[in-house]
Amino acid sequence: MASAAVAVAPVVSDLVDFLNASPTAFHAVDEAKRRLKAAGFSQLSEREEWAGLQPGRKYFFTRNHSTIVAFAIGAKYAAGNGFHIIGAHTDSPCLKLKPVSKVTKGGYLEVGVQTYGGGLWYTWFDRDLTVAGRVIVREKKDGAVSYAHKLVRVQEPVMRIPTLAIHLDRNISSEGLKINNQNHLVPVLATSVKALIESTSSEESLAHESGVRMVALFDHEEVGSDSAQGAGSPAMLDALSRITGSFNSSNSKLLEKAIQRSFLVSADMAHALHPNYMDKHEENHQPKLHGGLVIKHNANQRYATNAVTAFIFREIAERHHLPIQDFVVRNDMGCGSTIGPILASGVGIRTVDIGAPQLSMHSIREMCAVDDIKHSYEHFKAYFEEFTELDSKVKVDC
Repeated sequence: MASAAVAVAPVVSDLVDFLNASPTAFHAVDEAKRRLKAAGFSQLSEREEWAGLQPGRKYFFTRNHSTIVAFAIGAKYAAGNGFHIIGAHTDSPCLKLKPVSKVTKGGYLEVGVQTYGGGLWYTWFDRDLTVAGRVIVREKKDGAVSYAHKLVRVQEPVMRIPTLAIHLDRNISSEGLKINNQNHLVPVLATSVKALIESTSSEESLAHESGVRMVALFDHEEVGSDSAQGAGSPAMLDALSRITGSFNSSNSKLLEKAIQRSFLVSADMAHALHPNYMDKHEENHQPKLHGGLVIKHNANQRYATNAVTAFIFREIAERHHLPIQDFVVRNDMGCGSTIGPILASGVGIRTVDIGAPQLSMHSIREMCAVDDIKHSYEHFKAYFEEFTELDSKVKVDC
């Protein structure tokens, strides 16, 4: 098979750099934090007062160093105005080390792991694997002891989960690979081991903004979002409340007003049509690679999209001649979900669930189209720039 050189757009190259720097949720937040600071964002602490927030300025905060929320306050912002939000998550299905991870069997040194999320675990076999995460380090200086959070990443591959030779599993071709996650999904240490965000806005575009532009990236979506830093936590509502209160602390009703003027784009991924399994998609809803972002619908509220929120997101696409697609799961199949319904019900914010189309979701190697990365960037940028004006023309509860 011949390969051809492809000119990669800067936004795609930038995304690849971000992904390469983000093997874990902790690293993703650390890289986002570095980029935000370089783009002029100031860090806030949830443990401190936020009384000094100013119009036209940009801020962010982290929670557990695995969730990060960044926002830019419009120069014309007043307490009670809306928040224009894009939400996503920092975690992915993976194997996590057990507290006691040393496993010795048959003369091999292995690593005990837990399965995190709903991974396609058979794709992890015969891959070069490494270790990344965080540790808490005890530091002693001048007689004083302190404890610091440190990120860890072993750059070289150090372990592997080997498959069983076909000679020892003659039925694999007819019966398929059968995995026992406890017994078979145990990495063997390599013998060489000896020790074990494009900014949300520009200063110029903020000058005419009367709302707050925000990007919120949550941890633990893959396991239900019910944690202190997940989408099911008060993190989002806390942020909206504290920002609103920083500009007017005397009127507690302004938060409710702000929420009704706000909008969330829940940006995850979407299932692209697979040419070898076309029967898995409903006939009239078959998102294609290169076809643009996908609006995800579900009558049973597995997605939070409704007619109005879908219209707003679609209208932005049409204004900029961007492709847009729709997805509805077949009636005889279950439907996945994401942070959209959790935040919509927990905060009361209007929400549209969308995603870029991809194949092999939850595999160790997922696949999407370069064009759709560019489409996503352009669509999100237009959303931030045009939502206030567009929303003012949408009349529903009149």
